[in-house]
Parts: sequence; C-alpha cells; structure tokens
Amino acid sequence: MRDAKKYDYLIVGAGLFGATFAYLATKAGKKCFVIDKRNHIGGNIYCEKIEEINVHKYGAHIFHTSDRKIWDFVNSIVPFNRYTNCPLARASDGKFYNLPFNMNTFYQMWGARTPTEAVAKLDEQRASARVRMAKEGISEPRNLEEQALCLIGNDIYERLIKYYTEKQWGRPCTELPAFIIRRLPIRLTFDNNYFNDSYQGIPEGGYNKLIEELITGSDVALGVNFQDIRTGWREIAEKMVYTGPLDEYFDCCHGRLDWRTVRFETEIIETSNFQGNAVVNYTDADTPWTRIIEHKHFELFGEQVYDNPKTVISREYSTEYEPGMEPYYPINNARNNAIADKYRQMATDETDIIFGGRLAEYKYYDMAPVINKAFMEWAKES
Repeated sequence: MRDAKKYDYLIVGAGLFGATFAYLATKAGKKCFVIDKRNHIGGNIYCEKIEEINVHKYGAHIFHTSDRKIWDFVNSIVPFNRYTNCPLARASDGKFYNLPFNMNTFYQMWGARTPTEAVAKLDEQRASARVRMAKEGISEPRNLEEQALCLIGNDIYERLIKYYTEKQWGRPCTELPAFIIRRLPIRLTFDNNYFNDSYQGIPEGGYNKLIEELITGSDVALGVNFQDIRTGWREIAEKMVYTGPLDEYFDCCHGRLDWRTVRFETEIIETSNFQGNAVVNYTDADTPWTRIIEHKHFELFGEQVYDNPKTVISREYSTEYEPGMEPYYPINNARNNAIADKYRQMATDETDIIFGGRLAEYKYYDMAPVINKAFMEWAKES
C-alpha cells in the first residue's frame, strides 16, 4: 500500500467527483491520496486510445451546462471543443429521425412543414389516445405506454419510443410505471441540438486530460480496492471522500440497491466514416443493441474525420445488473428509495466521511452537477 505518511483526505474513486474534490483541496494546501480499484483514472468518463481515437470506454459522455461558473472552471483546466450533441434515431421503417423531437422529426414523420401543421398532427394523435383510453374506462395513464401515447401519440411512440425503451429496461412498456416519462421534450423549431444548455463540448484530447489535471498534486494509487484497507484508513488520512457504492460501504446490511447497466462491443472498422454521426439510436425491436457510438465524431469535425483511415464504433446493450458488473443507472422505485434512505441516514453518522457522486449518493448525475456538488462539499470543509 503506502508508508505511514499522513494525508488530509483519502479519496476513494478517481472519477469526476473525487478528482474535482482533490483539485480543490490541493489548491488549498491539503494533502490528498486518491485510490481507485480500476487500473485507470476517470471513472466512467475514462477514454481508451484505440487507433489514435479517444474511445469513451463506458459510453458517450457529453459535458453540458448553463452554469457559467462550472463552464469557466472546466475550461480553465483544459480547453473544450465545439461538439454539439445531435443524436439520430434509426427506426423500423429504415428512416432516420432527429432527436429530440423537433420540426425535422415531424417533417420526416408526417411531412409537417410548419409548427402549426406539427401541432395539429400532435393534437390529433394525443386525442386519439385519450379516446381509446376513455372507451376502456381509463382516466389516467397506468403505465409508460399509455403515458407516452397521451404525450406524443401513436406514430412517434411506435417508431421511436416503444422498442428502444423496452430494450433499455428489459421489460414491456405496459409493465413500466408511467412516471418514467413525465414529459417528452418537443421543439417546434428545426434545431437538432439535444441539450438546451448554454454550453457544451468535450475536452480537447479527451476526458483523461481533464482528470489528469484535476489530480495533479495528489498521490494516486490504482488497482486498490477500498475494502482491502477500510479497517485502517484512519491511519492514512484525517477524513475520507467516498465515491463507491453506498450499499457496499455498509455491507449491504439493509439489502442491495438495484441498478441498470450497459455493456459494449467495440470494433475497429476499416473506413474513415462509418455512420456520419457520433450517436445513432436503434429504435426497432429486431436490433439487439440500443445504439452505436462512433467515437471520432466527438473530437473530429468536417474533413478532419478523413485524416484517419480507420474508425472505432461501440455497440451499446442495456442489461440487467448483477453483482460484479459496473453499475450505471439507479432504479428509483419504492423499494430502492426506501433502502437508499436507510443508508443515507447511516451516512450522516459518519462525520469524518464525505459521500459524494453517483454511486455513493444512489443518484443519477450529469457531469456538471457532479462538479458543482464537489464544490459544495468542499465549501463545507473550507
């Protein structure tokens, strides 16, 4: 492990929360020791270099925020590029549709050329769904399918939502709760930008450069499992920042928390440009993967794409989580929320431990809010 050197903070996990906290603490003159059970830094935003392309090993990560303070902060660490997230959906009819649903989508779907035409078609489809439910004596949506039909109508639901969602969750939409989609974003403009935020992009040279800069000045040890040192960690540091799974810290004494996870099949393709876009969702029932990511499009634009004669793609599959897999998305149903609340209450008694990040809080985070949370936790310390 290490000698008896004393640290101010042991930081368990070299992901974005842990790395940001380490940066802030180090800038304030504190000594930090960062460990991670993986053999690389960065957590799920780690990029693996394949054929000179930064491959998002754990899935597509696009930084986006409307918080100027956070945007200025990350750009002060490394410059970000101009990437704009404009995913496509490939439907069962073989056509491509823009996401989120906008005038390009409605034109491709129905030939609607103006917002007025699109709204008329949407209203017609929504009304049809309500009439069908009323005939069955249903006043409010009972499941995700009925909710989606009321929000967007049958055409878009069948082609772009139903089968993609069922692949994501591993069960029929009629068995999924309605609250999963309280609303569906609809834009009556020809704007394919997926996010509404003021700023978005990807670090030039990949996310590893961002994490490397954030942990500069900290001691780092990879391939170290916290469970192997947990009984003696207070001999290493005054306090701990824990970013691992919340239930595992407490030995799952109230039961295991459930997650959804994803797996990837990554392939080198002997062509410069495989699909012409970074992300293409497959919304049909027959294709087993949920989407294909072509990684070079995150950092190369226009003719730059052809400078490299090869490309790297990742087919993404959603799957049920089992212990030992990488947890991705918390499942916020009544059972899990009740268990998580018990662990959160236990965490309040650990006065020399800061629990932070997606795993330790059992909470889905985009990247900018994770950084903001690290700022908030450091403010309590300083």
